[in-house]
Amino acid sequence: MSGNTFGEIFRVTTWGESHGEAMGVVVDGCPAGLELSEADVQHELDRRKPGVSELTTERKEADEVKILSGVFDGKTLGTPISMLVWNKDVDSRPYERIKNVARPGQADFTYQMKYGIRDYRGGGRASGRETAARVAAGAIAKKILAMHDIQIRGHVVEIGGIVAKEVGIEELKTNVDKNAVRCADSEAAGKMEALIKQVKAAGDSVGGIVEVIAFGVPTGLGEPVFDKLDAELAKALMSIGAVKGVEIGAGFAAARMKGSEMNDEFYIITAEPVENTESQDFHLGALRDLGGKQEGRIRTRTNNAGGILGGISTGAPVVCRIAVKPTASISKPQRSVDMAKMEEVELKIEGRHDPCICPRIVPVAEAMVALVLVDCWMRNESI
Repeated sequence: MSGNTFGEIFRVTTWGESHGEAMGVVVDGCPAGLELSEADVQHELDRRKPGVSELTTERKEADEVKILSGVFDGKTLGTPISMLVWNKDVDSRPYERIKNVARPGQADFTYQMKYGIRDYRGGGRASGRETAARVAAGAIAKKILAMHDIQIRGHVVEIGGIVAKEVGIEELKTNVDKNAVRCADSEAAGKMEALIKQVKAAGDSVGGIVEVIAFGVPTGLGEPVFDKLDAELAKALMSIGAVKGVEIGAGFAAARMKGSEMNDEFYIITAEPVENTESQDFHLGALRDLGGKQEGRIRTRTNNAGGILGGISTGAPVVCRIAVKPTASISKPQRSVDMAKMEEVELKIEGRHDPCICPRIVPVAEAMVALVLVDCWMRNESI
C-alpha cells in the first residue's frame, strides 16, 4: 500500500491498524540537536486520545508514546525518529458479525475493491486511530516552529449548525481547552455539548467546522504553481479521513464578494497601531503576528486571503477551516450489501464510536498544518 508517507524534506510515515498491536510513526528529516522528550509528544497525544469525556468514544487508550530511535540524551540525532503507541483497549467482537458488510460512509467497500483484502476490525488502516501517529509527528513539528515564534491554534467554530461567535486571540488561547468541544465561545460550547449528547442518545452523529490559525508565519513559504502553500495545506487537511472540505481565508465566502471587498489592501506598520475594526473578525485571522518587532513591515489591513497570495505566505496569520463530516459509525439501522454473499442486508453497527469527531480532530488538524509549515520552511533552506 502506497500513500503512507507525507512531506518532501520533513517526511512522516505512519503505520498500524486500529485493532492491531500498535500505531506508530517514523519522522525523517528532523534537524539534529532539537530538545525532545516523550513528554513533549505526550502532551499533544493527550489532547487527541479517546475516552476523556462522555462526548467521545468509550474506548479508553492511554496512548502513552515510546520513542524508539533518533533521540539521545534528550536531543534529536538527525536520524529517523520512530515512535510507538500500543493499542490496549481493543474489542474486535462487534466487527466479526459484519466483517463482510460494507458500512455506509466507511472505507470498507473501496479498500476491498482495491486490495481484495482488508483488516475489518475497527476500520483497520482507514480508522481515525491512525491520526494518533500524525499527532505524534506534529508534536515534533510544533517544537521546531516554536523555536521561530510560530504558534498554531485550532478551535471548533461550528457543530450541527450551531455557530460560535467570533473571538479574539486571548479567548482563543484560554478558552478552547476549557470545554469538551474545544470551542472558544463558551456559550456556543454549551449548546454544542447538549446537541452531541442528544444525537448520541438517538444513535446518530453530527459534524461541524474546525478552524486552524498559524501565527507568526514569515513571508515567503510555499512554491509557485503546483506546490503552493495553500495547495499543500489543502492536501494535508483533506488527508484526514473525516474531512470533506477545506477553506483558506475567506474560502467559499469569496464567491459572494466583490473584488473591492475581497482584496486585502497593503500598508506599512508604523510605531502607532493602525486603527482597523475589521481586525476583530477573527475567523478571517488576526492581522498582527505574535511577538517580534513589526515597525516598518508591509502588512495587509484585512486577511481575506488567509495569509497566502500566489501560493506564498504573506506574513499574516495563515487561516484554514475544515468541514468535518458526521461520524460514519452510527447505531441507527442502515441498508447495505454483504460483499461475500452479494446480497442486500440491513446493518446495525455496534461498538464504541465518537458521536462527533470535531473536538478530537482539532489537534490532528493542528498537526497537519505544522507538518506542512515545517516542510515548506525546510524547502526554503531556512532551518
